[in-house]
Amino acid sequence: MTVDRREFLKGAGRSLVVAGIAGAARVAAAQTGSMKMKPTVQDVLLVIDVQNCFTPGGSLAVKEGDQVIPLINRLATAFEHVVLTQDWHTPGHISFASSHAGKKPFETTQLPYGTQVLWPDHCVQGTPGADLHKDLRIPHAELIIRKGYRKHMDSYSAFYEADGKTPTGLTGYLRDRGLTQVFLVGLATDFCVAWSAMDARKVGFGALVIEDACRGIDAGGSLAKAWADMLGAGVKRIKSADIAV
Repeated sequence: MTVDRREFLKGAGRSLVVAGIAGAARVAAAQTGSMKMKPTVQDVLLVIDVQNCFTPGGSLAVKEGDQVIPLINRLATAFEHVVLTQDWHTPGHISFASSHAGKKPFETTQLPYGTQVLWPDHCVQGTPGADLHKDLRIPHAELIIRKGYRKHMDSYSAFYEADGKTPTGLTGYLRDRGLTQVFLVGLATDFCVAWSAMDARKVGFGALVIEDACRGIDAGGSLAKAWADMLGAGVKRIKSADIAV
């Protein structure tokens, strides 16, 4: 039997619309407290940068960063699909304050791709600080995306480097696997989580940030700004209690 290509595409389009409506309905129902969301085979949990450098004792520690790990481990059991990210910088990376004479951590500088916050040296390739935290236990995670390994460009987002154009490959991976909605947890809310969530929306995925499974740096009001930016981009703000585990 032959199928007209136009009719096939119309049918596929209708299916995507129905899936999108169903996903939006699940989110709305959870946010009104009428039901919990049960992750489906089209959902993916994106665990952002739960690494030693970003947890207490690390060179760029996020306050209470380790406290989200048991919750992330529990949430992960509800998801068939899980992807992890890992900051993975070269020695002397351009985002390090130590690479810029006279600059101190948390100052900024202008680079070809825009304003760059300068950080303490962190997550250097092959060092213990770059390792995923030992208490993170998600054996069924299917992929680790390493980012920030280009020496002359930083990367917060799981989808694009800091120029907003150079892809990590995650978009194609999720599309090829038929995944349509991303739930985000990890570190830090106002930088790598926020940039990843907004880029997920930019490339057409649903994006939900599980607020209590993240922690922020909150430098100079960055946390409030990140939430405003995320909500403006259509990112949903939910709690772990909204997820059926």
